[in-house]
Amino acid sequence: MKVAIIDDEADMRQSISQWLALSGFDTETYASAEEALRRIGADFPGIVVSDVRMPGIDGMTLLRRLLGVDPALPVILVTGHGDVPMAVEAMRVGAFDFLEKPFNPDRMTELAKRATTLRRQSLESRALRRELSDGATIMHMLIGTSAAMARLREDILDLGQADGHVLIDGETGTGKTLVAHALHAVGPRAGRKFISVACAAFTPDVLAARIFGAEGEAAIPLIEEARGGTLCLEDVETLAPALQARLLAFLDAQGTPPETRVIAICNDHAPDTTVEDVLRPDLLFRLGGHKIILPPLRARGEDILTLFATIAGRFAEEYGCEAPEVSTQEAAQLLQSPWPGNVRQLVSIAERAVLQARRGQGSIASLLMADIEAAGPARTTEGKSLKDHVDAFERLLIDATMRRHKGSIVAVMEELALPRRTLNEKMTKYGLTRQDYV
Repeated sequence: MKVAIIDDEADMRQSISQWLALSGFDTETYASAEEALRRIGADFPGIVVSDVRMPGIDGMTLLRRLLGVDPALPVILVTGHGDVPMAVEAMRVGAFDFLEKPFNPDRMTELAKRATTLRRQSLESRALRRELSDGATIMHMLIGTSAAMARLREDILDLGQADGHVLIDGETGTGKTLVAHALHAVGPRAGRKFISVACAAFTPDVLAARIFGAEGEAAIPLIEEARGGTLCLEDVETLAPALQARLLAFLDAQGTPPETRVIAICNDHAPDTTVEDVLRPDLLFRLGGHKIILPPLRARGEDILTLFATIAGRFAEEYGCEAPEVSTQEAAQLLQSPWPGNVRQLVSIAERAVLQARRGQGSIASLLMADIEAAGPARTTEGKSLKDHVDAFERLLIDATMRRHKGSIVAVMEELALPRRTLNEKMTKYGLTRQDYV
């Protein structure tokens, strides 16, 4: 990532730039804050290192101007010995950190690494939010033609328009966070904020301060930041009893319809328990008026093959190689695998399969077997006849051949030895259209 270095002293600019460049950073230098402000805008792909004492616009003013353009931009200030009180004020305003001259170059590198890591995460999260702000786009990401996925899409469209709070439950890796984004994106709050917090990542005291605020802290509590939009609580099952009580009081004060919608995600509970066992009944009543339970991947039938082909195709494009061919045996194993990690596990296997194929090594079967052995006794896909599995593989084969030939019907007919009428009938049966591959 880039590091923008701003200092009116040429020697200081050059020394910081050379040191950070040797540490692997891409640096650019500016002799004044005015010059930097013309080049650094929202979504700047990096961080800023700036001196405080500069003619014209000083470092403090620059900090406020930059944070006004992009509040998530990390700014490191370099201060003289007498500027420490100013640096403390800068931290209160929102600076990432400060260095006092003369500073240790290794300390500069350490701060730059931490700041760029934070910036990369912030930009990735921002890009994801933009992608997920489009209801049509996010619904398209919910791949699958199984009855379970059809019901899920209907539930999302119905509950997205409703104003009540929602509880999302299901096994790990089934896409609960994606569904939470979809509920927000297809509803009337789509243009407002979607604020998410992973409850399991914080101690009860820190989490209470983040959600509800704390006396003496300047940070805006999440309930205020999400006002009018959606507050998503991931790992809601980890909330301590005192926090469950505070959340219940907040929900009771919301009224009908609620000013801020709460979507609670239950990510983990013991196999012999349900979310009803881990939340207090009155809180569960408030949150569970609308409830969505995501289907496990093993219950989605031929969606497994469709997902694998789609995801492997994306990874193949990313890595600049061909997607691996799926044999009849491997297709059967994909359908019969227990998938304890669900879609998240399938994504991992698809990526590893692409990387193996690029090196000309391994097989999908070996990856599946390794995962099955690590997971323990397998569960098979229940209620599927031989015809269902044959149809699923036939669909996968036609889909993969159409992708490879970029929608050329003639080429597909020749490779699969199918008359045009038969191919057309099968494509109609499986919901495949030529336009999807051109």
